[in-house]
Amino acid sequence: MDHALLILIFLIGVALLFDFLNGLHDAANSIATIVATRVLPPIYAVGWAAFFNFIAFLFFGLHVADTIGRGIISPDVISDQVIFGALMGAISWNVITWLAGIPSSSSHALVGGLLGAGIAKAGTSAVVVAGVLKTVGAIFLSPAIGFLLALLLVLIVSWLFARANPNFADRIFRGLQFVSASAYSLGHGGNDAQKTMGIIAILLYSRGMLGGEFHVPFWVVITCQAAIALGTLFGGWKIVHTMGSRITRLSPQQGFCAETGGAITLFAATSMGIPVSTTHTITGAIIGVGAARRVSAVRWSIARSIVTAWFITMPAAAAIGAIFYFLGGLFLT
Repeated sequence: MDHALLILIFLIGVALLFDFLNGLHDAANSIATIVATRVLPPIYAVGWAAFFNFIAFLFFGLHVADTIGRGIISPDVISDQVIFGALMGAISWNVITWLAGIPSSSSHALVGGLLGAGIAKAGTSAVVVAGVLKTVGAIFLSPAIGFLLALLLVLIVSWLFARANPNFADRIFRGLQFVSASAYSLGHGGNDAQKTMGIIAILLYSRGMLGGEFHVPFWVVITCQAAIALGTLFGGWKIVHTMGSRITRLSPQQGFCAETGGAITLFAATSMGIPVSTTHTITGAIIGVGAARRVSAVRWSIARSIVTAWFITMPAAAAIGAIFYFLGGLFLT
């Protein structure tokens, strides 16, 4: 088999491995609240989330894939070596944080890896500033919007159900959590799987295999959705525990509000082509519902450690991506 084709197959395999690990690492984002409120046991929750992760391509365009493919690093700089460095930077950081039970962002790990590998090849001129600023801005906006929406939803449903029988309200919100968890899983699959689609598509484009015009082939779409869904099936239980119970205790009503606030944020970001962090979004929403009860209900030390991980993810993944860019030169040429 041709050496160049072997390298292409290898890199697509690495990209799908990242997609799988993304689902594994971020499964907690989709199921933490529904598990914490005991609406579904973990084994059924991951199956539920994986299904909606997989079918997300039916509901969203491919704007996020376009941002990752052409909006972080100039397409002219993309090479096998750059893609290898970007993916290995993201995978390495995901594994490190997964083993430590830290819910860091797979999205920003990938963006960091791309930046590190791209700058290692061509310097800062490789950076598409507008796309990076949009992504970095989402670091601050996505948890803030998730927080505010979840807080607002808690206030609204608390007012609506103020005089309702507690058992009746509990049954209502246990049912509604199936809807909110489904919506959040759709948002997760729609935003996160597209990041790998963008990587594979720009790799194919750099090799002249897309007919001269950047687009995402359907086989790439369906393969990436399947990989992230499979990763979600395997779960990430240490992070589920952190997200679902260590930040704050959740009732079905609060779980519904957190998931709904997070889903609205993801739907909006995906429609605008912003590779937002699903981890940041649901963390902000969970803190929002906890703070609505009382400020002391949130374990701020846990939240603080998560926020710290947000700020170190991109530079750490960038540094690792740059290292793997140079290592890739030893066997990808």
